[in-house]
Amino acid sequence: MAEEDTNSVVLISNDGFRFVVRKSAAMASPAIKSMLDKRSNFAEARENKIVFQNMSAVILEKICEYFYYNEKYRDAKDVPDMEIPPELALELLMVADFLHT
Repeated sequence: MAEEDTNSVVLISNDGFRFVVRKSAAMASPAIKSMLDKRSNFAEARENKIVFQNMSAVILEKICEYFYYNEKYRDAKDVPDMEIPPELALELLMVADFLHT
């Protein structure tokens, strides 16, 4: 990702997988929004990337999927269920609490 690309953010899992996500989608998370706020002292705001030491690629991929799902259905009246594998449900719940999503 080019440094000047301000429309995307790089999210990196604890096992090194990189996800390039539209910033508008990632901003669904107040935690990410505050980390990327240019007025903050977070290095993430300067680098436009966030490394999640507490998230595997499997979980971070599902979180990225949710960001796009949320953006797509933000104003919809009939929102279809998002598929969540039962074996990921508990960990996704903990991550959602961390990200305030």
